[in-house]
Amino acid sequence: MSSMSMVAIEATIVSTAMPQIATQLGGLNLYSWVFSSFLLTQTALTVVFGKLADIYGRKPAALAGIGIFLAGSILAGFATSMPMMIGFRLLQGVGAGAILPVSLTIVGDLFPAHERGKVQGYLASVWAVSAVLGPMIGGLLIRNLSWAWIFWVNVPVGLLACALLVMFLHEERPRGKPSIDVAGALLFTISVASLMMALTDLDKRNGSRLTLELAVLGISGLLFVWQERRAADPMINFELWTHRPIAAGNTATLLAGMTMMCLTTFLPMYVQGVSRRSPIEAGFALTMVMVGWPTGATVASRSLLRVGLRPLLLAGTCFIPVGALPFLFLRPETSPVWAGAGSLVMGFGMGMTSVSCLVLIQEIVSPQERGSATASNLFARNLGNTLGAAVFGAVQNFGLAHVDGMPVIHADQLKRLLTNNAQGDPASIERLRLALHHALHLTFTAMFLVAVGVVVSMLFMPAVKVVQKQEAVFSSAPE
Repeated sequence: MSSMSMVAIEATIVSTAMPQIATQLGGLNLYSWVFSSFLLTQTALTVVFGKLADIYGRKPAALAGIGIFLAGSILAGFATSMPMMIGFRLLQGVGAGAILPVSLTIVGDLFPAHERGKVQGYLASVWAVSAVLGPMIGGLLIRNLSWAWIFWVNVPVGLLACALLVMFLHEERPRGKPSIDVAGALLFTISVASLMMALTDLDKRNGSRLTLELAVLGISGLLFVWQERRAADPMINFELWTHRPIAAGNTATLLAGMTMMCLTTFLPMYVQGVSRRSPIEAGFALTMVMVGWPTGATVASRSLLRVGLRPLLLAGTCFIPVGALPFLFLRPETSPVWAGAGSLVMGFGMGMTSVSCLVLIQEIVSPQERGSATASNLFARNLGNTLGAAVFGAVQNFGLAHVDGMPVIHADQLKRLLTNNAQGDPASIERLRLALHHALHLTFTAMFLVAVGVVVSMLFMPAVKVVQKQEAVFSSAPE
């Protein structure tokens, strides 16, 4: 929980300080890369460190991840330019790519299935608390100290996590000489990085860069598949990833990640730009997700033995489209409470689904594959976030470009509307609001359809029965 809190709080605390950092370092054209670089390496290295945890053990992988994350944090505080900041954020992302999968794998090793759900609920609460504390801590640090301390504050937390791991985590060293698929790891990292960059550039007009990224993706992807089929101990076990329960769970996780990205990106835009409400009200509507998530995780953890994994997974996924349904009926005059209720239900469903899915995936594999299986689920979630940003961003742009009787709306017009600086006669501003409402209605409709896809993917999940103090029993036939 200590190590995961560093990663969980990083997004919100850095967002708070970024305007001041950009003002001091310059390079505003690189602003978004401070966040994209972190997510890029985190996603690409998640699967690699999951495999390394299976080869070398959990403790070395966890300590290496924390060490890399702290090194990136310390160096980021000394950055003197935006390119340097981006480089050190890449390093932080590498550490985060190790911390999350290895931490969850350690929990899978230490606790049997009937207790693991409760512990996963504790871990889910870390994200909820961090979402609330991040902006507050970031604001206090900027006001009383320099912005560098938003990175340096990780050092005592990371050192504490390292000390606890060294003192209390005891595991047997893996036997035999480890075999590392270096070529596979490198090709996989290049493939994922080029995929993420291509998805980020889809809505931009730099066609030559997008073409290059897609070419790199195609070549590295083909080489990766060729390498994995010939490697003695491949970085990615295709048989593991295509195992029916894992494939169904990861597909549902990917689609749920897409809906979460849509919600967090476009709900504040609707509340502020269309409903003309304050940022505080927009934050309230969105924060309800973080209230529902740990609640759903807690309910799932207490119901694993009594209800069973498959019924919990189906119930959890059903809450996601039910929560997405109110967004289809949002109108400019609608109260943010309506959106907050939908966010609460969606968060509840995601909390139930994420905990149940992780417990299931960890139970149906051997301990020697648990790190890789856990990492595959986290990778699916991160990839879903990136896909969601690209897909729903494209839907919104399509909606803005196809409003009857109105020219194409530009980004600067939206920015002025969202910051209450829209200029012109009231009738023009009202038409701009209605155009944004039209575009976001299309976006929320697409979100609802993807949320239904989460339920459909979970229908392919076979029955998995958790027996107290024993391993899970896998059945190939659905209940």
